[in-house]
Amino acid sequence: MTASTADVLRFSYAPRGPYSLVATASRFTRWPEAVDRFDGTTYRRLIPVGRGTALLQARQSGTVSRAILRVRLEGAGARSEAARAAARRIVEIGLGAGLDTQAFYRRFRDDPLIAGALRHSRGLRVAGTASLWEALVTAVLAQQVNLVFAYDIRRELSVAFGRRGRFGGETYVAFPTPHRMAQESEAALRRFRLSRAKAGAISRLACAFASGELSEAELAPLSDEAAIERLTAIKGVGPWTAETGLLRGLGRVDVFPGGDLGVVKSVAMELLGHRARVTERRMRRYADRWRPYRGLALVYAYAEIARRRSAK
Repeated sequence: MTASTADVLRFSYAPRGPYSLVATASRFTRWPEAVDRFDGTTYRRLIPVGRGTALLQARQSGTVSRAILRVRLEGAGARSEAARAAARRIVEIGLGAGLDTQAFYRRFRDDPLIAGALRHSRGLRVAGTASLWEALVTAVLAQQVNLVFAYDIRRELSVAFGRRGRFGGETYVAFPTPHRMAQESEAALRRFRLSRAKAGAISRLACAFASGELSEAELAPLSDEAAIERLTAIKGVGPWTAETGLLRGLGRVDVFPGGDLGVVKSVAMELLGHRARVTERRMRRYADRWRPYRGLALVYAYAEIARRRSAK
């Protein structure tokens, strides 16, 4: 890592296996978004650092087969250990670059469902979040509603409670910290079009993370099953929310949110040829063939569905 000034940090990151920032970060352009910003070339995100903020920017150079992410972190404290760790985590989990996908590509290059997506969406990774806290809140927001509505509320919460930073004449907002959200009552959260159940779940998650009752350090050594059990002990966090949180918040790419409507309906009908949605149990049995990459394979299954829809 090298830096040119006291408040700028630059480093390069070489993903292992095919990697495409465009294919991965394009997910952030599908919904109303204020935190993860991607213009088709550069990914930008504001990071809370101490009492201030730093702006992370990432661009890709090289080919999909030999990709290099060029990362720039700017702002007060950009060269601190905390900022370095946050930036690396975003690159590895938020942008999915930390996973070695070489074995995944070799193993499933002839898979009847995702082989096509491995070719037309080569380099796609799981687009994640900067923290498990953020992934869980986002999953709660997405419970039983369409994603455009869920991400619009996520945007509103970020604008209302996230830190702000101005770089290059433009204002950026960060996703709210659990400490900040823990200061809000459930009644205050309900003003953001949240049901009583969702406001309660977010409030409990904020308090748990802010107090240290729940932490990534605690969950890191746990198996996927044990981590899901721990998370679902919190009222309002069901299996789907916990699984989605682990997949996108901790980069657990074998976690398979089998109860997702996209799984039991879209994958079942548009890829497997069923005439109607099927049971979660049946889809989980089918996904066993993708172990230990069930969650990543699902991302490619969705990419194949999107390709087929656009071709119609």
